[in-house]
Order: sequence, then structure tokens, then C-alpha cells
Amino acid sequence: MEIKEILSKCDHTCLKSTATLDEIKLLCDEGIKYRAASVCIPPFYVKAVKNYVGDKIKICTVIGFPNGYNTAAVKCFEAEDAIKNGADELDTVINIGDLKSGEYGKILSELSALKKVCGDRILKVIIETCLLTDEEIKKICKIVTESGADFIKTSTGFSYEGATLHGVELMRENVGKNVKIKAAGGISSIKDAEDFIRSGAERLGTSKIVKIVKNKDSQD
Repeated sequence: MEIKEILSKCDHTCLKSTATLDEIKLLCDEGIKYRAASVCIPPFYVKAVKNYVGDKIKICTVIGFPNGYNTAAVKCFEAEDAIKNGADELDTVINIGDLKSGEYGKILSELSALKKVCGDRILKVIIETCLLTDEEIKKICKIVTESGADFIKTSTGFSYEGATLHGVELMRENVGKNVKIKAAGGISSIKDAEDFIRSGAERLGTSKIVKIVKNKDSQD
């Protein structure tokens, strides 16, 4: 698989709470140079990054992150604020408690409202597969499909496990044709990236792949 193809599917990510603006700007410089799909950054930095990069790269940020237990109203406010500040793509975390409680209508209502706020911007729905059973993954795939969201995403990267090939394959089998898959969390090598793409992921959330390519370039 061509490295350019892999890079074009990467959301070059830095979501650590200690990230400085200089670190975020470096992330943006790397994302632009290596033609990543987007940079995924904390909401606080979206406005500054939009001023810094303009239209050179898509800006992705997170909503209800990392636990997903904000109310729907709060998530919608977060989304509106992020869009106002310049976000092109929004990655939101589902209310996992609602899923486990069988409150499927509440999840659908929340995701549908968020997609309405997003309009033609991309909405990715993080389901945190490591906390779910296979049956719960199948159910949330159907809900995400019905909501009109653009992507379903494996993980925040902040729980005890990130993306797995089993999780991606299960999502691919159960999500609608209109919904793409993003694998995130623990993708730390080119082989990892290739394996997830071949399993059906069309985006990768990772802080490592661009840096691997950058380090290789510096050694050549």
C-alpha cells in the first residue's frame, strides 16, 4: 500500500490535555506537509488553528470527549461553538450508559440533532468498542446508520483499549453503506495502518503514522 494513500486517510491527532499551542501548530505543519486527511485537536485550539492554517488542511475536533456523558444539549452547544470557530469535522462520543440501558431512542435523537447542527460537515460517532459487547456494537451500528452520521469510530484512545481488527470488521458487517469507519487508538505502525484499512477503515485516528514517515524522511 502506498504511503501517500495511508497518510491521506490519517486524522493526525493530538488530544492530550497538556498540549501547548506550539505543539498543536507543529501538528498542523506536519499534517499539511504530509497531506493528512485532517488534524484532530482539542476544541479550545480550533479558532487559533483556523487562523493559523486557513484552508490548508481540514480541522477536526471532539465533542462530549472522552466519556460521552454530557447531555445532548451540551453536545449540540459544543458542536455549534466548534463550527463557529472553524471546525470542519466533529468526532462525538455516544452516551454509553444509554446504550447499555437500552435507551436507543435517546441516542438516535442525540445523534440526529448533532448531524442537523453539523449540516454538510462531517460527523463521526465514537462508540468505544472496548466497553461494548458484540451485540451492543451491532445495535449502535444500526442507530448510527439511521442518524445520518458520516462515520462510526472505534475508540477515543482514552479507555483501556483502542481499535481492534475484530471491532472494525464487526462494524463493517453491520453499519449501513452510507457510513464510513474510523479506527482510532493504538495505531502505532505502518503495518497497523495497513491492516485497519484492509479491514474496512477509511480513516485512522493516530498521532504516530505521520511522525513515523517524518522520522524516516529525516534519516534518508
